[in-house]
Amino acid sequence: MKFSKKLDLNILIGKKTLIYGETNTGKTFYTAKFIQYLLEIKKINPKDISILDFAPKLVYFNNLKIGGRIQDYYENSVKCNNINFKGEIIPPRLKANNKKEIYSNICHNFNKIYEIMEIYNISPTPVLIINDISLYLHLGSNKYLINTISKSNTFFGNSYYGSSINSKFSKLISIKEKRKVESLIKNVENSFTTT
Repeated sequence: MKFSKKLDLNILIGKKTLIYGETNTGKTFYTAKFIQYLLEIKKINPKDISILDFAPKLVYFNNLKIGGRIQDYYENSVKCNNINFKGEIIPPRLKANNKKEIYSNICHNFNKIYEIMEIYNISPTPVLIINDISLYLHLGSNKYLINTISKSNTFFGNSYYGSSINSKFSKLISIKEKRKVESLIKNVENSFTTT
């Protein structure tokens, strides 16, 4: 089902929701809008909303916007329980010149992401927001992710699912990523495409 900006966001409260699609299709924008709805319309306590933002800083690749954090779209998201890592996430395919560098980037990202997921799992909140899930799925377990999601009452996350980010030496990781996202789509009750 396609995600619509006209969707009544109230129906997503108390549910698990995943939006997925190509780059530059509004995934992070819609995620930020949901946070804004929770804070400004539903008046949910910001500390009851945990945000795990796995996205790298915004970069441009082949005239497409890649990455971008929730804060870039909704400044008041900083009031929420943002569980942050030290340093930066590396766009693994865009910042690699060979397979070894891709794997190194993926390992770097996984270590940072896993650390903040563990923090959430130790002290979960009623609402969990995850931006750019596919970066975790490069090395991470779907089972662990589903277990993390299940600790929340309301989950809203987004994931890259496409073919616009690729290189001649990233085919295997792209195939693996696609399969893991497809598995996640089957396991999240409300899954919407943005493309």
